[in-house]
Amino acid sequence: MSRKRTTVYADQQDLALIKEAARRRGISEAEIIRHGIHLAAMANRVWDEPFFSRTFQGSGRAPVGSEVTVAVARPSSARPRGRTAG
Repeated sequence: MSRKRTTVYADQQDLALIKEAARRRGISEAEIIRHGIHLAAMANRVWDEPFFSRTFQGSGRAPVGSEVTVAVARPSSARPRGRTAG
């Protein structure tokens, strides 16, 4: 993946923490900053489809908490196999 150079302004305290973490982990400060940018980008991403759209097909609504709990708690051997509706 190609990278593009940009300028970011940061607080001195944050930069000090990044510098210490880079030293402690043995990686560059830039690598820590790139990782932080990636996490921020992913946290603000808008997905094309709802997260549970394939797992909870048919109801036409988002699953409620109890449905998610039951589906996650069910042993993998009891889960449907084969192609999921898409």
